Amino acid sequence: MGVKAALPRYELYVYTVVLCMAMLWSTRWIFDVSSSNSNRKTFKTSIQPGWYYSGRKMDTADVEWMMWFSTFRDHIIFALSGHVIFAKICSMLAPQYRSLVYMAYGMLAVFTSMGWAYVTLILSHCILLYSISLVKLRWLCFTAGLTTLATFKMEPFISWQTGFVSGSFELRPILYYGGCGFTIMRCMSFALENCERKDGNYSILELLKYNFYLPFFFFGPVMTFDKFYLQANNPNLTRKEGEMWNISIQALLHLGIITIVAIIFHFMYILTVPCDMKLLKHISDWALIGLAYLNLVYDWVKAAVMFGVINTVSRLDHLDPPKPPKCITMLYVFSETHFDRGINDWLCKYVYNYLGGKHENTLNELIASLCTYGIAALWLGPSWVVFTWAFLNCFGLNCELWTARFFNMEPFISIEMAISDSMSRRIRAVFNTFNFWMIVLYNILILNSLDFTNLVAKRLLLKGFPFTTITAMFVTYCLIQMIKERERRQALIDDPDPIPPPAPIPPPSTAPSTTTVPSTQTDAAAAQPVDGNKEKAE
Repeated sequence: MGVKAALPRYELYVYTVVLCMAMLWSTRWIFDVSSSNSNRKTFKTSIQPGWYYSGRKMDTADVEWMMWFSTFRDHIIFALSGHVIFAKICSMLAPQYRSLVYMAYGMLAVFTSMGWAYVTLILSHCILLYSISLVKLRWLCFTAGLTTLATFKMEPFISWQTGFVSGSFELRPILYYGGCGFTIMRCMSFALENCERKDGNYSILELLKYNFYLPFFFFGPVMTFDKFYLQANNPNLTRKEGEMWNISIQALLHLGIITIVAIIFHFMYILTVPCDMKLLKHISDWALIGLAYLNLVYDWVKAAVMFGVINTVSRLDHLDPPKPPKCITMLYVFSETHFDRGINDWLCKYVYNYLGGKHENTLNELIASLCTYGIAALWLGPSWVVFTWAFLNCFGLNCELWTARFFNMEPFISIEMAISDSMSRRIRAVFNTFNFWMIVLYNILILNSLDFTNLVAKRLLLKGFPFTTITAMFVTYCLIQMIKERERRQALIDDPDPIPPPAPIPPPSTAPSTTTVPSTQTDAAAAQPVDGNKEKAE
């Protein structure tokens, strides 16, 4: 009963039409709200003049996006272009020293932008964690690393360390906290990998090469030390056939997405409207639900584009960086929900999989997930909103796993084997629908605010019941089925078994065939023991 179960074509056509109509309807409501309220007093700080020829104002509420692609765009392009040029020259003349050139250019760029005091602060943390890694005790490396990370997330340590950095400009706070936070995560990865090394120790020079690689330094993603060490020191710099073409296509794709997001910001104020609670109380249920969903989609797009730009540069350096996060539109299980694949891979490798073992023991699984979300909460910065988000997502993940194991018992297995694969897929999609909205509500809590999340939940589940609730759940069910159809087709490509395509529309005199070939793969939400290597939420 797996992901390869096919549905009749006419059923998929219905799901597609319903999804398109719902998206157009919701988008129209959001557009109307944005157009009719662009001059509200509460919008003055975030709705600024946009492109002259558009005749509309632009949503500038996301400081990070505006910093990357508007305010400091030229500075970022200049720094990354310099890295690419120096790296290319070194790769042509002395490829064996390219990792040293990466480090030298990265340290120079950090020194130029942040000053010698900041570089000294970073070096002091690197030396401290390197010294501790020589003891080769995992618990000591974890304790020292998490304690050091906490000094950048809690007062009075924040103010004390910030005092070492003189001068100020608009980008400095973001660079400061980004560089410090990612430095600690990289140093912890180095220390933990050094603990696993049986013969000797890695040199501190390897740590500095790893940490001061400029594309990853300020904004991530985190690439674990074992992968970086092998790839940065690989003397073979030949590329696969068509690799440069793929890199060029990815760069153009990111440029296109940036342009599309800018256009959307001129016509739909999806980031500013959720901040005005008085306005939200008067908009339609569909506009509110659409805003909640689009906020999650936008946050994924932002992460995918920012990490994608950096990843494009690192791929030019013959590295294989962490992939962008999985699209939120394709998610309906907690075990695949994350917005930063680098941090997700780090947590899975050093915390979740290490503590969870084979993920067969319920208690070990619970401890592993609690520790994983505890470190994620520290990484994001301790606050009641973050703790609530961590608790809810941890609960959702474990509830998902417990439910899967419960339905993997008798008599549920026998019942599922007795019904057709297509019916099994429909039943699973019903449960996935509720799971989907749990993911949405839990994550808009940290992306927006508690008030916005409460309002969405009340409109969706209480005030909007039964019409809005049933309609929204049916539309979500259609979305889940389209996701499963995409997974089904991908599974056929990865494992091309002789499985028939979606069943055609039957003639009036015959009933649809329910005969399908048993699948060898399970659904992402199937009632099977969880794979320990499966990605977990950040």
